[in-house]
Amino acid sequence: MPLYEHVMIARQDLSNAQAEGLMDHFTAIISDNGGSIVGTEYWGVKTMAYKINKNRKGHYLYVRTDAPSAAIQEMERLARLHDDVMRVLTIKVDAHGEGPSVQMQKRDERGDRGDRGDRPRR
Repeated sequence: MPLYEHVMIARQDLSNAQAEGLMDHFTAIISDNGGSIVGTEYWGVKTMAYKINKNRKGHYLYVRTDAPSAAIQEMERLARLHDDVMRVLTIKVDAHGEGPSVQMQKRDERGDRGDRGDRPRR
């Protein structure tokens, strides 16, 4: 089955428990439609670059799945209809990365960005 990664942004006025319950709700939809959940992460409340539905912040939820496309379409359809979900992004990937996502890694574990090469060194 294809591998997918999903990022959802939920309203900022939800509690942490409600946001994680929302993630459980959508993972159950995928499981009920023949898919499997590889991993989930709750990234917390983050400030967005621009307002969405008059909200400046949102709860970020991250889900890794191994599911048929019908299960993904059903999950996305229900997420777009849900009042607490502001945005959903689904990406098809070749393989899931090992360990936590980049958002969950500590800054010193991420590695150095390196020189971009567009400005002279001093």
